[in-house]
Amino acid sequence: MRDADAISPGSGEDWRPGADLAVLHLRAELLARIRRFFAEQDVMEVETPLLASTTSTDLHLSSLEVHCQIQGVDRLLFLQTSPEFFMKRLLAAGSGAIFQISKAFREGEVGQYHNPEFTLLEWYRPGFDCRALMDEIEILLGLLLDIGPAKRITYAEAFQRHANLDPFHTPLPQLREYTQRLGLRREDAACLDRETCLDLVLSQVVQPVLGTGPVFVTDFPAAQASMARLAIDDPLVADRFELFVDGIELANGYRELLDDQEQRARFLVDIDRRRQKHLAAIPVDDRLLKALRYGLPDCAGVALGFDRLVMLAVTAANLGQVMAFSCSRI
Repeated sequence: MRDADAISPGSGEDWRPGADLAVLHLRAELLARIRRFFAEQDVMEVETPLLASTTSTDLHLSSLEVHCQIQGVDRLLFLQTSPEFFMKRLLAAGSGAIFQISKAFREGEVGQYHNPEFTLLEWYRPGFDCRALMDEIEILLGLLLDIGPAKRITYAEAFQRHANLDPFHTPLPQLREYTQRLGLRREDAACLDRETCLDLVLSQVVQPVLGTGPVFVTDFPAAQASMARLAIDDPLVADRFELFVDGIELANGYRELLDDQEQRARFLVDIDRRRQKHLAAIPVDDRLLKALRYGLPDCAGVALGFDRLVMLAVTAANLGQVMAFSCSRI
């Protein structure tokens, strides 16, 4: 497989796709298998807008802005980081189980596993909890990748086993000190909040040693539950999981929060924290909150990075090798 970055931008060959045609054929076949799988499960495929008047308030996501005129009025719109908000509005309207293969956009995300424009497979299952959804993901992966059964480990167990840390009770000063051992300067570590410390430990220490094959990490801290329900028996824990395959983060799923007031409160906390960090202001999605108030069915949902899935299928070194035209070729 050729190196997608071997041809420099502006050279005579930079018009060519970054992915081999054989990879693009496999990519098309994987999309067809996904659609067959959901058709057999009676899960409806939907399409939702890429542009919206608001977007995710997550502090770790930056949305691309689009300025345009609609009926003579200047509007600021956002390219969506995920189709989640619109899909939940469909669920509240009575759509039943749904899936979508959608483009998503995140500013500043460029690298081995990142491209500002990428493809997400996202689906929602009324009546499912996280355990049932993980079971379904495992079945789907078996149809798409040549891998064995998935292992499951809690977030706390993963940190204790691989980082010798208790992620729920270790004091913040100790977590900051730990990040210094990962190479951060003392003054930089002193500015980190708890969740950023944990994210660094997860990505740099825990994730690389989770092992080969698929691994579900479950029961994330409640502070990392932007739109997930909290565990009934432990308010410190979110009913959320992430899927890693060969150490690559592939999917993020959770049992959906149904309470519109709680969701509004979480949005407002995010917005305040964004203001403190001088990040772009994001308006609250009132239409989503109205949908939750009307009634979202008890459900679980997941977003899976399709481009990374193709990477795993062909053992590619980077996303540019499995996308027709990554950001280096536009």
